[in-house]
Amino acid sequence: MRVSITSVTALCLAAGGASAGGIDRSGQSIGVLFEEGRYLELNAVSVTPELTGDARAPFASGSGSGDVAPSYFRWGAAYKADINDKLSYAIILDEPFGADVEYPGGTGYFASTSNAEFDSRALTGLLRYKLNSGFSVYGGLRIQSVEANADVNFVRPVGPPLFYSANADVHYGVGYVAGLAYEKPEIALRVSLTYSSEISHSVDTNETVLGFGSLSTSTEFETPQSVNLEFQTGVAADTLLFGGIRWVDWSDFALDPSLYQTVTGGSNLLSYEEDVVTYTLGVGRRLNDNWSVAASLGYEENTGNLFTNLGPADGQESLSLAAIYSEGNYEITTGIRYIRIGDTTTGVSGTPAANFNDNDAIAIGVKIGFRF
Repeated sequence: MRVSITSVTALCLAAGGASAGGIDRSGQSIGVLFEEGRYLELNAVSVTPELTGDARAPFASGSGSGDVAPSYFRWGAAYKADINDKLSYAIILDEPFGADVEYPGGTGYFASTSNAEFDSRALTGLLRYKLNSGFSVYGGLRIQSVEANADVNFVRPVGPPLFYSANADVHYGVGYVAGLAYEKPEIALRVSLTYSSEISHSVDTNETVLGFGSLSTSTEFETPQSVNLEFQTGVAADTLLFGGIRWVDWSDFALDPSLYQTVTGGSNLLSYEEDVVTYTLGVGRRLNDNWSVAASLGYEENTGNLFTNLGPADGQESLSLAAIYSEGNYEITTGIRYIRIGDTTTGVSGTPAANFNDNDAIAIGVKIGFRF
């Protein structure tokens, strides 16, 4: 039995503040490494979040932020091939982390017209070696680029307003991936454990504060290390149970440009107090020779911590539905994911400033795979 379902959850993952912990976007799955033969896939996801908040005293209490999360699009590609009976390799291109926040003007909100973008791209090369008794090991290198910019305009309850801007150049860093898998094909069982290392960046940054001046510095940070546990197993004829647990070390992530820390008394532009664990559980079923369907649930705990205004989301619950059509050497997967975004309180310099409640997002994705 071959039911191409386990990549469905990766297809529908979409983040920023809108759907996954921190600024997680792709989930960094290595599932393509287990495809049969020579395989190429292309995937794309469109995400439409709705993220609104209300200011609280002493920050212009009662004024609304408007929708601060614009829609965005992400894409990826992967290629896998066998070298011999024991060795295979995969090349994965994705956008692992990202954020896009834009506070509309004319709302009376204390952070009106503030905006920020964080973009990344990664190219991962993996080599897998099959051991005896169903076990295999794999590993490789990941090259990652990052770039960011921000305009932070805060009306503060004490002192003059803050008008701050930062532009960070593109920077490239290198990390590694290592993992272990076990397979038992007769019951469609596969379990994989994957570690992705942190990747260090030192980004040339130009900062400006109105009334204070400009500063050109180097901002150092690390995109976080993570561990993915992914599994699938047959539970009945043509039926597959699948899921995963993803841990990301967000507590060690901080964007802290020098001038911003100076004028805000030590605040970070973007940071998180706790690590994030994402749980996924789903079931897939093959209907006939051409069609399969799948559904999955996702969950992240709401921590209740104070978040920055450039990352107003805490935890999530999600439902994903997908359909897979296969014919000959190709297959097309389409999926939709609804995400209920966890309620959040944001702060300025440690003072609670706004409540973001009852927000959600919808992600629609497609993946096309070819075997040749």
